[in-house]
Amino acid sequence: MDQYTDLEMLSCRALDDMAIVRPVLDKIADKWTILILTVICPKPSRFNEIKRRLNGITHKALSDALKRLERNGLVTRTVLPTQPIGVEYAITPLGHSLRQPFEALCAWSLENGPQIEAAAVRFDKAGK
Repeated sequence: MDQYTDLEMLSCRALDDMAIVRPVLDKIADKWTILILTVICPKPSRFNEIKRRLNGITHKALSDALKRLERNGLVTRTVLPTQPIGVEYAITPLGHSLRQPFEALCAWSLENGPQIEAAAVRFDKAGK
């Protein structure tokens, strides 16, 4: 019972503070942010390594996302003194604080993805 009360309070607070919540969610809940942070959370990574691990992301999409994450304080960018010059991205403490909720979302996705896909197939077959 306490869990539902806590969730109700959180939902009410989020609705009351939507002017704060929405812009933050816009910054962390886009198509690639969760996946990028998941890749660099265990260890700093170079651009091409991140791109390889995120099969399907374009060079521009990754570059734009990393700049946005750096701007929002979730990622740091370090130029490495190598030939040719390399760049490494690392998660900040603020970005790292998202690890637990992102891991929970990924686990939920793995567990429930087939059910969501089946529901979509049923919906499409029903012609809705």
